[in-house]
Amino acid sequence: MSTAAEPPIDPNRPSTARIADAFLGGTHNFASDRAVAARAIELLPDTPAIARANRAFLRRAVRYAAGRGIRQFLDLGAGIPSVCNVHEVAREVAPDARVVYADIDPTAVLYARHQVDGDPAAAAVRADLLRPAALLDEPEVRDLLDLNQPIAVLLSNVLHFLPDGPALDTALAGYREAAAPGSILAISHVTPSDHAELTERFTALYNRTETPLTPRRTGEVERLFTGWRLVEPGLVYCPEWRPDPDDEPVSDPARFVTLGGVGER
Repeated sequence: MSTAAEPPIDPNRPSTARIADAFLGGTHNFASDRAVAARAIELLPDTPAIARANRAFLRRAVRYAAGRGIRQFLDLGAGIPSVCNVHEVAREVAPDARVVYADIDPTAVLYARHQVDGDPAAAAVRADLLRPAALLDEPEVRDLLDLNQPIAVLLSNVLHFLPDGPALDTALAGYREAAAPGSILAISHVTPSDHAELTERFTALYNRTETPLTPRRTGEVERLFTGWRLVEPGLVYCPEWRPDPDDEPVSDPARFVTLGGVGER
């Protein structure tokens, strides 16, 4: 575990990780988070369903990676643990899977550490994903992940909280260059493509918090996969990405306003 002092948790400042927890019906959130979540649901009533669809995409992407033989997973901007976490899903396919959760939010890291306490093949670190060299040099990361072997880099529901610019481009390049051939990158990302008005209202709400939202159109999200080859079915709305056979058909995937895709090196 990192020895640096952890910042205090401020219950009066909404946190994207805790807001997401509220969307999923979790209990690791405060009144300030629930207020933002409630307002978001007023603006976009499908928000809880969107959050669940995003988690379901992550589960399917993890199973895909494990099925391809990947045994190590780096979950960046992991958020607060929920049901069917990455280490649990991966081990349904590969019991020897190793997982590191990384987040800059102290609440997310606190609960993630509690979730993996006593698990020698999983860890949680507080780190800034925009600093890949420092993150990958964390002792827990070096102990658990062998970057000479393929890895799954997971960026689910996080990149739309980061603005365009050199910092993001450099960070994505850093993870790409660190990943061995055969590695996988999974991204889910809010998009305004087919519901621009709703997304604009949702964005305006988040822009009043300390973590503004940056929705990106399909072509912009595809560019986040630079250096990776998108696997079928490409970049699609989350419910459309390799749905499970027992998933209910979705008549209007665009209403989920979140794209998902997986790239391979």
